[in-house]
Amino acid sequence: MKFILRVLLFLAIPTIYAQNTLKGQLTDSQTSEPIGYVNVYLPQLEKGTYTDENGFFELKNMPSGNYKILYSSIGYETQSQTISIPVETALSIKLIPTAIEMEAVIISTPFHKLQSENVMKVEHETVADLQRNGSATLAQGITSIPGVESITTGASIGKPVIRGLSSNRVLVYTQGVRLENQQFGSEHGLGISDTGIESVEVIKGPASLLYGSDALGGVLYLNPEKFAQQNTATGDVNGTYFSNTQGYKAGAGYKSSGEKFKMLFRGSLTEHADYNTENYRVTNTRFREQDFKAGLGYQSTQFKTEFRYNVNNSKLGIPEEIGVQNTEKAPLLPYQEITNHVFSSKSTVFFDNSSLEINLGYIYNDRREFEDEHHHHEGEEHEHEHEHEDDHDDHADEDHDEEESHDEHNEEDLHPALQMKLKTFNYDVKYHLPTLGKFETIVGAQGMHQTNTNYGEEVLIPNATVNDFGVLATSHIHFDKVDVQLGARYDNRKISVENGIDRDFNSFNGAIGFKTDITKNITARLNLATGFRAPNLAELTSDGVHHGSNRYEIGNSELDNEQNFQTDLALEYKSEHLELFVNGFYNVVNDYIYLSPNGTVIDGTAAYDYVQNDAKLYGGEIGFHLHPHPLDWLHFESSFETVTGKQNNGLYLPLIPANSINNTIRVEYDTNWFQQGYAFVKLQSTFKQSNVGYFETPTDGYNLLSAGLGGTIQVFKNDLTISVSGNNLTDKSYINHLSRLKNDGIFNIGRNFIIGLNYSI
Repeated sequence: MKFILRVLLFLAIPTIYAQNTLKGQLTDSQTSEPIGYVNVYLPQLEKGTYTDENGFFELKNMPSGNYKILYSSIGYETQSQTISIPVETALSIKLIPTAIEMEAVIISTPFHKLQSENVMKVEHETVADLQRNGSATLAQGITSIPGVESITTGASIGKPVIRGLSSNRVLVYTQGVRLENQQFGSEHGLGISDTGIESVEVIKGPASLLYGSDALGGVLYLNPEKFAQQNTATGDVNGTYFSNTQGYKAGAGYKSSGEKFKMLFRGSLTEHADYNTENYRVTNTRFREQDFKAGLGYQSTQFKTEFRYNVNNSKLGIPEEIGVQNTEKAPLLPYQEITNHVFSSKSTVFFDNSSLEINLGYIYNDRREFEDEHHHHEGEEHEHEHEHEDDHDDHADEDHDEEESHDEHNEEDLHPALQMKLKTFNYDVKYHLPTLGKFETIVGAQGMHQTNTNYGEEVLIPNATVNDFGVLATSHIHFDKVDVQLGARYDNRKISVENGIDRDFNSFNGAIGFKTDITKNITARLNLATGFRAPNLAELTSDGVHHGSNRYEIGNSELDNEQNFQTDLALEYKSEHLELFVNGFYNVVNDYIYLSPNGTVIDGTAAYDYVQNDAKLYGGEIGFHLHPHPLDWLHFESSFETVTGKQNNGLYLPLIPANSINNTIRVEYDTNWFQQGYAFVKLQSTFKQSNVGYFETPTDGYNLLSAGLGGTIQVFKNDLTISVSGNNLTDKSYINHLSRLKNDGIFNIGRNFIIGLNYSI
C-alpha cells in the first residue's frame, strides 16, 4: 500500500519532459511505391495513427524509452520493430506484400507481442469476424475458436468451456479486470454483451502465473473497443435482425480523440422471443438485454490513463418445459434479472527505460431470480413433457394465455425469491523493468476483495468475504534461435463465511515456455505450466436444492485446492499460401472437485455431495488454411478438435464437449462499388459423445450447414456495411452435449437468418 501511495504522490508532482515527435514513411518493398492508410500502432502506449496517401505518418508527444511499433495493412505482412525514442531521423519502412492475413497484438500475455513472437499460443479473433460468420451472441461466437465451446441454457445464457474445463476453472477478463458474476452456476452466463468489444483472446491452459486462482483451465480475455486514432472522430449506428427469434439488436456509438484527451461511448438494446425448432418454440428462452459502455482517456508525454464503465442489464427467461407458443419477448416466470456494473481504470507511468502499470477494477453484480410456485401445474407438466407433436402447438397458446398475462401484468408486485449482490474490488500492479541484455522482466502484485450478500427469501450460497493476494515475476529471454518465457508466483486466498467457516488457501505456481523456428516456415512452442483453483463458495457451503440443475447439493467445507500441471505442444507451418497447425495437450488435475450422488433423497430431490478425485484431460486441435496461388481470394479452412476427460477411478468427467470438425470455404473480393466483400459456406460436423459423466447420457452426432455474405458500399459518402448469414440452413433437429436443456430432450435452435447493417458517420 505504501508503494501505491508513493506512486500516486509521484503522479501529483508536475514534471517537465521533452516533447518527442516520431515521423516516418512506409513503402512497398517490391515497387518502392508509398503505401497509404497503413495502421501505425505502439501497443505499450496504446497510441497510433494512419499513413497519408503518400505513406507518411507523424505522432507527437511521445515519451522517451524503448517501445515496440507495429505496421499493418491488408495485403502486406504485419511488421514490428523496437525503437528508441527520441529518434533522430525519420523512419523508412518497407512492407512485404503477402496474402497472409494481418497479425494482431496479443494483450492477454504481459509482453504485448505479435502472436508470431509470442511464446504462449494464444487464439485471437475479432468480434467483427465472429459476427460476419453468423454468431448471434458472444457466447456462440467463441465456439468457432478451436478448443473452445460453451455450456448453454437456450440462446441467452452461455459460459465458456476451454478444453473441457468451465465455470470457476475459466477466468474471464473484461476492460482489463477480472469479471466476477457468480460464475459457479451452470445457468449463470457471462453478463457481457459483444457490443463495444473489439476482439477476443483465449489462453488454452493454466494461466495462474499471470492471473492467480480460477485460471486453472484458461482465460477468456475480452479486449474493449479502442479509442479513435489521434485527432479523429468517428460514429456509427447499427442494427441486426434474427429471423428465428424475430429478435433484433440496435446500437450506436461515437468516439473522439485529440492530442491528449479521448472519449467514447456505445449503447445497445437486444430483444428475442423464444427460439424455434422444427416442431416447436422452446418456451421462456426469450430475453432482453440493455448494454452501455463509456470510456475517457488522457495521455501526456510520460503518463497515460483511461477509465471505462459498463452497465449491462439482462432479463432472461429460464426454460422448464415446452408450453406457451408465441413470439412475445417479455420473459415468463421463472426468470433472472441481472445487473452488472464494471468500473475500471488503467494507468501507466513511463520512465526512461521502464514503466509502471496500475489497473483497478470494481464489479457490482446484482442477481435476482423470480419464481412463483402457484404457476406450476403438474398435470400440464406431464401433458407437455417433450412429446413435441405438431398438434400441441395449436392449443398450447390457449392453455397458457392466462398464465402469461398474469406474469406480465403483476411483474411490479413480484419480489425476488433469490437476490445476491456480489461486490468485487481488484487491483493489478506491474512494473516493467528496464531491458537488460536479452531479458525483458516484469514483477507485480495482484489482489481482490469480494463480498457476497443475500437479500432474498432463498439463500443459495451464504454471506461471505473473499480476499486474494498474489505476487509474481516473469521474464522473456531472447536467445539467437530460441525465445524462453518463465516465471513464478505465490498466492493466498482467505474465505470467511457468515456461518463460521474460515478457510485459508495457499499455492506456488510456475511456468516455462520455449519458442523456436525449426525452419523458416515451421515454428514450435512447448509450454509447461501449473495452475490452481481454490474451492468456490457453492462447493464449500451448499445445503439446498439448486433449481437450475434440480439437485440437492451438499457442500464440503474440507475441500482442498485443485492443482494441475499441463504440457502443451504447438507446431505451426506458415507459407504465403498455406498455414497448418497441430496443438496437443496433457493436463493432470489433482483433487478435481465434482458432484457425486450419495444415494439419498432430500425434499423429494436426489442429493449430491461435493467430493474430490484426481483427474486428467488430454487432446488437442489440428487444422489448415489454404489460399492457393494465384486465387488469393479463395480460402479453404478446416479444423478438428478433441478432448477426453477422465477421473483416476476410470469414470469420465462431465460436460466434456464432443469431438468436432469445421470446414469452411470463403471468398474475398473488392470492386469499385462493393468493398471488402466476402462470402462463405461452412459445415460443422459434431460427433456422438459416448464418453459421459456418471449422471450424463450420450448425445448423438449431427451436421450443421451455414452460409453468408457481406461487404461495404458507399451511401452519402459514408460506409454502409451489410452482412447476411444463415445458420442451421437445413433446420436440423439436434441437441448439443453441453446444452443444459439436454436432459429434458429439448432441441437446440433451428434455422436462423441474420441480417446486419452498420452505417459509419
